Amino acid sequence: MRRREFITLVGGAAAWPLATHAQPAKLPTIGFLGTATPSTWSQFVAAFVQRLRDLGWVEGRNVAIEFRWAEGRTERYSEIATEFVRLKVDVIVTSGGAVLATKQATSIIPIVFAIATDPVASGMVASLARPGGNITGLSIQSTDLASKRLELLREIIPDLRRLAIVGNASNPNALMEMAEVQATARSLGFVEVITPKIRRVEDIAPAFEALKGHAEALYLTPDPLIISHQIQISNLALRARLAVMSFNRQFVEAGALMSYGPNNSDLFRRAAEYVDKILRGTKPGDLPVQQPTSFQLVINLKTAKALGLTVPRQIQTIADEVIE
Repeated sequence: MRRREFITLVGGAAAWPLATHAQPAKLPTIGFLGTATPSTWSQFVAAFVQRLRDLGWVEGRNVAIEFRWAEGRTERYSEIATEFVRLKVDVIVTSGGAVLATKQATSIIPIVFAIATDPVASGMVASLARPGGNITGLSIQSTDLASKRLELLREIIPDLRRLAIVGNASNPNALMEMAEVQATARSLGFVEVITPKIRRVEDIAPAFEALKGHAEALYLTPDPLIISHQIQISNLALRARLAVMSFNRQFVEAGALMSYGPNNSDLFRRAAEYVDKILRGTKPGDLPVQQPTSFQLVINLKTAKALGLTVPRQIQTIADEVIE
């Protein structure tokens, strides 16, 4: 080999690793599809990110997180899911109705749901023990809680007979729970059960105006539209003198009477554990769907006083938190 050819060959070989090394390695990427607003989910996001850090995943260092927010608009689910597919994220984290939209967008990218009402009945997974496919997560089995929530309402309002059930009529999961609550209420002897139809933010105020004088209490069903407008809903309910039973403590902080349900921040922490396993190579279909291990009762005594209600001492005693 001639000397000039040898120098050229060696120089090219030396240059090749340098050029490769200069290209930054792509970090594993999590697509986080928030169904509500950043402010209403701030506690959940903080819990999720902190648990990832505990497990060794630090945003910007060895993992990237792409946050997108639907802000209670179901039409955004498919748009965001499609964007995540285009970005080739490694795993998608979401909840509720957005799971099915994401499932339609990809059968390959792993999907973790932090909250889902009934993933088997809604077709998200084949079974809780063996979800199969590319989806797994945490099921809150919310419809199973209807009886307990109504019983707690009756403890505070013994002569409660007229109940309103509010949810997003465009959300199949919300409709399923509304039907369950309606059936449970009738079995418990409620004389009148009203289910005003809400499909968009413009429907909220008229629905509460129509409830004035026709209901004594209000049962809220989980939905991003409802969550995204929790302050407005809590204020309207108080003006209509409705004792609100909610599904999470954020509503009670906003002025609802009480809530009973799983700790959502804990569910997002556990969702981070699913993401950790998936990023380390476990197939989502091999990870069983889990359910909450504990439930929280939160009561707002200030709201009870404003409604002229007395919360029995025994209920205050068993409450996980009492806001005064």
